[in-house]
Amino acid sequence: MRANGKWLGIALLWLASGIVAAEDPKSAVPVPRPGVGDAMPAFESTDDLDRPWKSADYVGKKVLVLYFYPGDFTGGCIKQAQAYRAVLTKIEEQGVELVGVSGDEAATHALFKTTYDLKHTQLADTKGELAALFGVPVGVGGRVQAMNSDRKPLLDEEKKPIRLLRAVTIDRWTVVVDRDGKIASVRKIVNPVTDSEEVLKIVETLSK
Repeated sequence: MRANGKWLGIALLWLASGIVAAEDPKSAVPVPRPGVGDAMPAFESTDDLDRPWKSADYVGKKVLVLYFYPGDFTGGCIKQAQAYRAVLTKIEEQGVELVGVSGDEAATHALFKTTYDLKHTQLADTKGELAALFGVPVGVGGRVQAMNSDRKPLLDEEKKPIRLLRAVTIDRWTVVVDRDGKIASVRKIVNPVTDSEEVLKIVETLSK
């Protein structure tokens, strides 16, 4: 499978730069985790199209689901994204804005979405600052082989496997925020496949 040239070019620049995993960024140190009933911390980030994304644009209008995950193109994260894809329509019918968050760059998110036909927004938390704001643990990053749905390597223009760099790795947690901006649920995720079904149950109760 060939990758989109635009995102591929950006990915290759990362590899050529020789960047290594982030050196224990101070911003990635978790703060006390907001609990159920607490107000969601306001934040700004960057989405998969490299555009500004503000939580203030959604509070009071939609239920917000933030699912933090280790990284694009990794086994459990692929399964989690596919599971969300399968129930996305049902979730959105409950007035929900679904957002994935990892330490990957915006261009990696874009390639991941294209490869797996994902429709929901993904935020690039490359320094772990958003994860830390919600008390989600952040670790060092690494490199990953980009794979398609058949588990075959994605190839660049020279037909070489695409290997991408992730600056930080974020633990798998899911946060549900109600329309008033209050946290309705915060969970450490053990099974990435069943997370979407659990979220669907939670948001259905919020719409009643």
